[in-house]
Amino acid sequence: MLKKLPVGVDGFEKIRTQDFYYVDKTMFISELLENWGEVNLFTRPRRFGKTLIMDMLKSFFEIGCNKALFDGLKIAQEQELCEQYMGKFPVISVTLKGVSGDSFLAAANAMRNVIGNEALRFEFLQNSQQLSIAEKEKYAQLTRISEGTKDKAIYDMSDAVLVESLKTLSQLLSKHYRKKVILLIDEYDVPLDKAFQGGYYEEMVSFIRNLFGNALKTNPNMYFAVITGCLRITKESIFTGLNNLKVNTITNPRFNEYFGFTDEEVDDLLSFYRLEAHKEEIKDWYDGYHFGKKQIPIRDAQMGLYCPWDVISYCDDLLADPAMPPKNYWANTSENALVKRFIYKADQTTKDEIEQLINGGIVSKRIKQELTYNELDSSIENLWSILFSTGYLTQRGNIYGDDLELIIPNKEIKMLFIRLAEEWFKDRSRADLSRIEKFCAAFPEGNVNLIEEMLHDYLWDSISVRDTAVRKNMKENFYHGMVLGLLQSRGDWLIKSNAELGEGYSDIVIYTPDRVGMIIELKYADDGNLERGCLKALEQIEDRKYAVGLEHKRLKKVLRYGMAFYEKECKVVLAE
Repeated sequence: MLKKLPVGVDGFEKIRTQDFYYVDKTMFISELLENWGEVNLFTRPRRFGKTLIMDMLKSFFEIGCNKALFDGLKIAQEQELCEQYMGKFPVISVTLKGVSGDSFLAAANAMRNVIGNEALRFEFLQNSQQLSIAEKEKYAQLTRISEGTKDKAIYDMSDAVLVESLKTLSQLLSKHYRKKVILLIDEYDVPLDKAFQGGYYEEMVSFIRNLFGNALKTNPNMYFAVITGCLRITKESIFTGLNNLKVNTITNPRFNEYFGFTDEEVDDLLSFYRLEAHKEEIKDWYDGYHFGKKQIPIRDAQMGLYCPWDVISYCDDLLADPAMPPKNYWANTSENALVKRFIYKADQTTKDEIEQLINGGIVSKRIKQELTYNELDSSIENLWSILFSTGYLTQRGNIYGDDLELIIPNKEIKMLFIRLAEEWFKDRSRADLSRIEKFCAAFPEGNVNLIEEMLHDYLWDSISVRDTAVRKNMKENFYHGMVLGLLQSRGDWLIKSNAELGEGYSDIVIYTPDRVGMIIELKYADDGNLERGCLKALEQIEDRKYAVGLEHKRLKKVLRYGMAFYEKECKVVLAE
């Protein structure tokens, strides 16, 4: 029986004891111990295995750990290291990804629950022979259950106790074990993101600054700390005075192979499940992330790291249905709001740059590595930095310093950009009802010049898809979708797309309440000859007898339109 794929499973012990497939990232432990700082911050995009790495660290270092979890893994070969470090430390491990709420009070209560639950793992402290009565009372303050109303947290910590909680817990554990503590904080930036969206950002910044300052800066009981997140929040914002911080972002050269799947790891996984035939489509859709400062040649632009969440999710779907096509597994993640905000704020220059990226091109941008959330919307340049940090763009090469050549990493993200750009265009065009009404009215009137002129305006305003690498029918689909979206604003028209008609399938067929029928056929003119493209469209209407197929409708008249597009140019011809 094949091992289960760990879709949505980020618990190291669960993966190792319940027969899940595991991609061995345990040598991260060795590299961390060789290159660690007192406080180690790792920023990587979401869905790149940060939480599993953190749980692996807890499983390795924590006193009383199950050492058998590492049997057969790479780190087990480092016998001296394992003897010195495995199971030797008290470990505090918290994830802040659930710390959110509609108000600061709700988010602070969520934080109380996170820290209270972690403190409750160490119930033995209330009977520890090493702790004084006063120290046991300090522990009790961390785990005391509130009497409970809907507005309260499970744990009844005062604000003063909460802000000291991680420092207090490390002090108590260190005294009990006579060992310094390892502190693991996963998804540290999520509370800040949620606070930014909820309108209580400044309160959350102040709270996180004090919580982290106590736990990380003035804590003699800490051996080292590892913190993960998606963005690198400015040191002045929440890491003030923290001189022992070692930052590893997606532009740093170390640790990169531990976040994401390498080509070799994907090959091994596909071989194990006998899915090798799908390698190219998996590479096309989910590969292409580049972390570190390494210059990447153009020929190797698609050789990088794979998003683990995507690879595992798609392989799981393939095992259920071998004919399943690749799909966008990021489509429903909350971070897509960033891309949407970016596209909606874009000026014409930025729209042209987005278009370049969608069409396989490169843009050069100065990337700001440190940001605060309230800087996100202050400039479009900051949003470029956010898209890079969150994995929607990746580097193809380093120009100089913080100036990077950026590309869309793979087809999954490209399709996401296209979908959001199409949504933006529909919202933008429908906002001007008088303009779109004028456009629609020109069709039954046969006003070719007005249709053509307005299409040119819409094309100029849109973000088009004309990647030379995609098939011609995919290019036609973009223009088809744009024209269809504009015409569908007329709620009293019956509009059919790709409808069976005559001896084929027409692109767009319209029936009006005045019994006017319209057939619209679109072509993408690869050679730029728009006139020829329109003639081919009209010939197709005649050859496949689309108009004949409307005879039973008893229409007053049938208008036949041929449209041709090339990049942002178009031509419209009405058959005589």
